[in-house]
Amino acid sequence: MRDPISPFSINCHSSIRWGGAVTVWFDPFRVEKTTGDGDVIFITHDHYDHFSPEDIRRVMKPDAVLVLPESCRAAALAAGFSASQLLPVRAGEHYTVKGIPFTAVPAYNIGKPFHPRSNGWVGYVSELDGLRVYVSGDTDDTPEARAVSCDAAVLPVGGTYTMTAAEAAALANALHPQIAVPTHYGSIVGTMTDGDDFAAQLAPGIRCVKLI
Repeated sequence: MRDPISPFSINCHSSIRWGGAVTVWFDPFRVEKTTGDGDVIFITHDHYDHFSPEDIRRVMKPDAVLVLPESCRAAALAAGFSASQLLPVRAGEHYTVKGIPFTAVPAYNIGKPFHPRSNGWVGYVSELDGLRVYVSGDTDDTPEARAVSCDAAVLPVGGTYTMTAAEAAALANALHPQIAVPTHYGSIVGTMTDGDDFAAQLAPGIRCVKLI
């Protein structure tokens, strides 16, 4: 029986690939080789380490759909993407793209200025080959995040701009997914030990899968 998390890989930071029936990328960044395999590219917000036009072009197929917050639409057009390639979304709304149902979940900071709620930035809960996957984007432990139902939670743990390892573990324990994957540490922000700290604080029954 295939491990349900096996299609996932992370080349660094929060640059996530799902190689399932449909190939999906989340926030591709520092992708070394052109893959041209992405059917759907999900962008959580337009900070440089999450919205990288050159990396998006390395991974996207000619007919790929670029999913991104409505507030990032202008930046995508300015970067040379055509309106026909874009699926702008709003937090709290439900969509389907290339057969993948997904919900855009608000992603924002509480008590920090880096990701204001007013920007309309998001994470995503996507149905990927029968697995409900929550890729939270750059967020803190918010009421909207705690309301998510998922089988796998992919959460930032590096602190400073998002949650610390302890805060992310507290959110994971509240969600109680089968699988928790730490991101957003070990390169731009945080240290490689953050993934270990996150894993050590997870409740019994939650399997930590470290891909960085």
